[in-house]
Parts: sequence; C-alpha cells; structure tokens
Amino acid sequence: MAENMHYDAIVVGSGISGGWAAKELTERGLKVLMLERGRNIEHLTDYVHAENEAWNYPHRGTATVEMKDNYPVLSRDYPLNEQTFGMWANEQENPYTEAKRFDWFRGYHVGGRSLMWGRQTYRLSDTDFGANEREGIATDWPIRYADIAPWYDHVERFAGISGTNEGLDILPDGQFLPPIPLNIVEKDVAARLRNAFGGKRYLINSRVANITEALPDQNRVACQYRNKCWLGCPYGAYFSTQSATLPAAIATGNLTLRPFSIVKEVLYDKDTKRATGVEIIDAETNMTYEYTANVVFLNASSFNSTWVLMNSATDVWEGGLGSSSGELGHNVMDHHFRVGAEGRVEGYDDKYYFGRRPAGFYIPRFRNTEGEERPYTRGFGYQGSASRQGWRRDIAELNIGADMKEALSKPGDWTIGMTGFGEMLPYHDNFIALDRGTTDKWGLPVLSISVDLRENEMRMREDMKQDAVDIFEAAGVVDVKPTESDYAPGMGIHEMGTARMGCDAATSVLNGNNQVWDAPNVYVTDGACMTSGACVNPSLTYMALTARAAEHAVTALKNGDL
Repeated sequence: MAENMHYDAIVVGSGISGGWAAKELTERGLKVLMLERGRNIEHLTDYVHAENEAWNYPHRGTATVEMKDNYPVLSRDYPLNEQTFGMWANEQENPYTEAKRFDWFRGYHVGGRSLMWGRQTYRLSDTDFGANEREGIATDWPIRYADIAPWYDHVERFAGISGTNEGLDILPDGQFLPPIPLNIVEKDVAARLRNAFGGKRYLINSRVANITEALPDQNRVACQYRNKCWLGCPYGAYFSTQSATLPAAIATGNLTLRPFSIVKEVLYDKDTKRATGVEIIDAETNMTYEYTANVVFLNASSFNSTWVLMNSATDVWEGGLGSSSGELGHNVMDHHFRVGAEGRVEGYDDKYYFGRRPAGFYIPRFRNTEGEERPYTRGFGYQGSASRQGWRRDIAELNIGADMKEALSKPGDWTIGMTGFGEMLPYHDNFIALDRGTTDKWGLPVLSISVDLRENEMRMREDMKQDAVDIFEAAGVVDVKPTESDYAPGMGIHEMGTARMGCDAATSVLNGNNQVWDAPNVYVTDGACMTSGACVNPSLTYMALTARAAEHAVTALKNGDL
C-alpha cells in the first residue's frame, strides 16, 4: 500500500472517546492514525434524514417486518426504525452470543454512537469515586474527583454543555452554557418539590451537550429546538465526533482517518513489554495490514476495546493482553432504568411552550447520602419532562369524524413523567468472554455476554418506583401512577467495565492513567475503564479521562517513558 504504516499514535475507534483522543493527541503534535471498523459519515452531507418528518418515510418511520427479522436485538427497543436505519451495526455480520440476555446496541461507523447518544452529561462526584473503597466493593478507583475535575472543565468548555450550577456535592457543577429552560409546569413542580422535602430533593435543568450559544470557532450554531438530534444535526448544535473533535483534529494536519478497518489485535513485544502497533482487517477487501506506533489508544467502545485486548498477546497470556489480574472481561455494568411514575398536572390549560426541546429535567441522587441507609447500596437519579398531550392522544368520547379532528387540533392535558437511572454494582461474574465457536463475517470470534441484575438493584428499583410516585404527589401532580416496563442489561446503552482502572496490577487491568499494566503504552479510555458506574450518564467522564490520558501519553513519550 502506498501509505504511511508508522504513526506516533494509533486511536482505535472514532466515537465519543476516540474523537477526543484524536483531538488531544494531534493538537499536542503527534501524528495520529484513527481506525474505524465501519463506514465514514461526513458531517452535514451524510445526515440523510436530518430534515425528514414521519410522513416522509414509507412506513411513517416505524420498523418493518423485514427489519425486525434482520435485527432481532435492535427490535427489542426504540433504536430500530426507518429514521435511523443503517446507523446501527449489522447484526447478521456482527453477531454476539447471549449467555444471559444483553441488549447490545452498537454503532459501527465514523462517529459511532456520538451521533445517536442522549447527550445527558453529568460529572461523577467524590462520593462516586470513593464508594468502592468506602463500602468494600470490588476495587478502589485509583483517582478521586480532584484528579479529574480540571479535565471535566476542559472538555465541557470545548464540547458545549448547557446547564445550571446548583451547588450540590452529589452532582458537581461545571462549565455551563445557559440551560435549555424548564417549561412552566416543570418550574412550578421544582419549587413545590424543594418545599415539600425541605430542600433535600431538587428538580433541575437537564445538563446536555446541546449548545445554547453559537461556537463560531467550531462552526457550530446554537440548538434550534428541533429535537431531531439522533438523525444528525446540520447545525452542529450537539456535541459529536463529526461536529467538534474530528474537525479540530483534522485542522492540525496530523490526523489520518481510515474507515473500514477492523482492528484484530494489538501487536505486543514481550521483550520490551510494549505494544508495537495493531493488525487490522480491511472490512471491504479482507486484506490484513499492520500499522506501528509508539502509543495505542483503545476507544472502540467498552466491549470491543476489551475484545481487542482478549485477542492480543495470547502467546504470553492465555486470556489476552491485560488479563494477568484475572479481571479482563469482568465487572460489566449498565444503568438500570425504565421504572418511575407519571401523572397529570392541572391548572395550566392557558399555558404552552414553543419548540421541541432536546432536554427536560433531572432529579439528582438523594438516596444513601448523608448517612442514610436503605436496604441497598448506591442510588439513582431521575430524567423526565412535562408536556401537553398532542394529536396522538385518545379521546374516549370521540373516535371518528370532524369533531375528533377538531379536538385533536387543540393541545390536551399537561402530563409529566420520569424514569429512574440506577447504579449497577461491579460484579465479577457479570462478564464478557470470547466465543470461539461463533464467528463474524470476517471469521473473528464473537463475544459471549453474561450479565444480570442482582438483589441490590432489584431492591433499588422498588425505591425508584415509589419515590417517583411520592415526589409527584408531593408536588401536586394528580392521577399519579407508577410505571415500569421491560428492562434488560444493555438497554441503557451505558455498558461499562471489563477493563477497569485500579490501584494495583493484581486487581485491575489499568492504572490511574488508563494505561494497561502489562503494556504501559496502551491506553484504554472508553467505558471499559470504569471501576464503578455511579448513577449518572457516563460519557462526560469518558471524555475527561481521555483528555487526561492523552496529556499523560504525550508527556511520557517526550520523557522517553514509553
């Protein structure tokens, strides 16, 4: 091939953390090769459905029978539909084995799930980083909030996070753009909630990666309130690889992007105890190539980064590179959700709102804080919104005709609802492993996944339901009822763990700088590195850890430590 085969650094994966790795490394002067297993998606031009409405699709945007047959996992939830079809991994070409049910929703293309994420962005707190040590669970984080706080600042300023500073220890404040406003009902419910619980429970603005002020240096325009984020934003109003980190990396002149590149393994020199590069399979031609580098960043998503490690250096460690502790592949976590409450809000029939917000409200964790003891450990937060019912609502006394059409042209009742997002503990026997008896389109072994909820999470879900009812009733919501729908691990699309950080090589895969203990020039900074999951959305933490690790890698290279 007439191309460079050696780089200062290789970044595997182009999603949220991979984009940050490429940006930070190139801006610090390294020549970087970014490898993505799927196709390229160009910013703006390849957002083919960004302007479409439901009526522009043959089946009004819903999933067809053929789609359900070909995508049995995606069909379990909302990701399978005409609007985003083609944006999720092909399940026939990329199967996996479910030893226990796990809904694995993957995005194999440039940008990964940064093009489709929910954009909720919250910091982990000192409570979260110290929880494992304090409670004697799993292993201790090798860092604390103070270590990562400056990097939260760094990534928030660049990504553009809208929100409000609240002064809550359990949910640290950040570098925020003006918030996406609460509507009139949410504001009043927030005030009632604070009064009802003596200032112990708060309803605040969602903190989201949607910019509310233009960032002209990034060529990004403020959010237009279209709420079509997962179709690709032609304004660049939400943070993604394509809108933010990739353009920054390209602008340096130091980035080479290679799509259709499936990383088969990290190449390892057992004499120097360092990685020398990676071997890839070209997804289009099936040809194999080797690229060498001084440092490798694995950002292929939690499970796929671990898959790469499991396939690497097997002549040295049977379980793969990073397996010497016995923890590689273990301690899978997700956020369990789909339990909460809903109800009606009276007295606002003369009030409405404008636009389609891509956000709502957030209720931070309030359980098992300040010495409280519930029959479970850790806690949960709520995400929700209030709105007026629209034309899809049922009108019992009308089912056909002009009167029904007239009624549906007017806004219906105000309703409010929310779902809890609870922390899952890092159990060693929630794990992924190679299934060498099953292969993908390219003849590579697939992952077998075995994850389930335990008693701690099931007890927590009872509080997640009852507390939601109590909150709404205390805030004057009427006809309140608990809600609970099907949940299986993976549905939160927050898979974490499998290559956790730790304080020593005997109990963890990575050190406090996200380096693989067994190969210090290999960094893992996506969700695989998480030692515990907290109850907040994790992507902001991946960004911060990635930026932090990139600085460490560049400094270490300059000092000759790698």
